[in-house]
Amino acid sequence: MAMSKGANTYNRQNWEDSEFPILCQTCLGDNPYIRMTKEKYGKECKICARPFCVFRWCPGARMRFKKTEVCQTCSKMKNICQTCLLDLEYGLPVQVRDAALKLQDDIPKSDVNKEYYTQRMEREAAKTDGTNPLGALSGKAQAPSDMLLKLARTTPYYKRNRPHICSFWVKGECKRGEECPYRHEKPTDPDDPLADQNIKDRYYGMDDPVADKLLKRYANMPKLDPPEDKTITTLYVGNLGEKVAEKELRDHFYQFGEIRSVNVVSKQQCAFVQFTNRQSAETAAEKCFNKLIINGRRLNIKWGRSQAQQAGVRMDGEEPVYEPVPGLPGVLPPPPQDMGNNFFNLQQPPPMMPPPPPGGPPRGPPPMHPMGGPMAPMGHMMRGPPPPGMRLPPPPPGMMPMRPPPMPPRGALPVHYPSQDPTRMGAK
Repeated sequence: MAMSKGANTYNRQNWEDSEFPILCQTCLGDNPYIRMTKEKYGKECKICARPFCVFRWCPGARMRFKKTEVCQTCSKMKNICQTCLLDLEYGLPVQVRDAALKLQDDIPKSDVNKEYYTQRMEREAAKTDGTNPLGALSGKAQAPSDMLLKLARTTPYYKRNRPHICSFWVKGECKRGEECPYRHEKPTDPDDPLADQNIKDRYYGMDDPVADKLLKRYANMPKLDPPEDKTITTLYVGNLGEKVAEKELRDHFYQFGEIRSVNVVSKQQCAFVQFTNRQSAETAAEKCFNKLIINGRRLNIKWGRSQAQQAGVRMDGEEPVYEPVPGLPGVLPPPPQDMGNNFFNLQQPPPMMPPPPPGGPPRGPPPMHPMGGPMAPMGHMMRGPPPPGMRLPPPPPGMMPMRPPPMPPRGALPVHYPSQDPTRMGAK
């Protein structure tokens, strides 16, 4: 078990003595002429409980004083800052980094095993220059995953160094006013999970509320899913600007696979990059989505459309289904079944009379018309005035009665055509 900074001095070979702390850029501050105080064996490490050199400094104006919390051996085993316990390379919690790189935490948590493991890591660190991480991160060759590239903090976040909230101001009893070194702001909700953070949970990567928040943010980020049509090998590249040439795009996308064609549309400030196979297109879409920056402009990467989608056709099995043209009327309803051939809703004609027998018309009096008078025999069209005693049927409602044609003079031949009229032929 580790010895504390008490009267026991026989185990001091395991106490840590250092000249400068291991800090991230945010905790170090923006002041290039920073001054630190060093207290040799000032406190116990909050992870391994061994005494170590404590450094204390102010990162900048209107900021709180900060100090180291863990020893350098524990910091090297996780590659984290001694103060904020965030990753030195990505600025993320240990839980997020290990989940992205798929690392297994093998650091023991019991006192005896922890002491043995720490001494073994110190012997390994003595064989190196002391600038490389230890344990599972030593000699890592994992490529940065998509999660790290999207969540990594590449610039310092000095807002994290602000003073704490003044508890007297919250109770309304602060009498310092503007000279108070603490913040006069409303505190956060005590039920907020970010208000309850544990330094050991942060170090071991377990139940870290900040890590849970970042993992949920990554899960809600937009992703570029490949289309189901395997024949699509074209990527759309937008927001190009006016200075991007075809050769520059070809040189950038050539690292993902063989390119068939690159078409740049300068008017629309976009381009279409077509690969020879689908695997190269998927690799390029995964590596470049929301990460491709050319000439200071972040480019938009999307999948191209197939020829059937451009024509408004979707495939339903093997049969193409065309999209309806907007603005056209809908399909007409089918006609009723009992309508027959009467498409114009006309009145039904009277039933036809049966044809005469082959021996000639029947003898006897001619049939009488329903309105009175004899009817003309079937198959004969009546010309001229009706015969004496025969009356025409009344006209339908709304129509003028039909006048019979004038009777020709006695002895004159009937005129059938205008050319047979003797008055028009010059006769008098």
